[in-house]
Amino acid sequence: MEHIEIRFGSNLGTYDTDERSFQDMFQSVNPMFCFSKRIWKPQMDIFETQNQIIIQAEIAGVQKEDIIIEVSNKAVKISGIRKNARLDPAATYRLAEIQFGQFERVLYLPCMIDVEKVSAVFNNGFLQLTLGKLFSQNMKPAHDLSMDFI
Repeated sequence: MEHIEIRFGSNLGTYDTDERSFQDMFQSVNPMFCFSKRIWKPQMDIFETQNQIIIQAEIAGVQKEDIIIEVSNKAVKISGIRKNARLDPAATYRLAEIQFGQFERVLYLPCMIDVEKVSAVFNNGFLQLTLGKLFSQNMKPAHDLSMDFI
């Protein structure tokens, strides 16, 4: 039976921000300035309901068993691999925009999530994660705060 691997942890937010920002800056200007193996970033949507955070990822051509989802209370990492399916190795490509190989996205969430309430569905090239929000008696409710700027 095929499945999507979901890992739970607490250290997803520990990436070196300066190093990541520096590399992202050069890659956004010109992908040839990559300092390491090229990792593509699939398109994502994040939306919120009263009780859930929902993440949709567009990862057409990826096999379900090649997807890894890592979840902490405040972040989600979606990674995997899209294998190259060249039709004819002798063909001369005139345009090659589809990215293959490793992909990865780390998404920082707008609120704490309950790792006990996580589910994933993969259908027609879209991955949908449903993450239950964490509600606690100890958490203070959100409220408006007015500030005077000098």
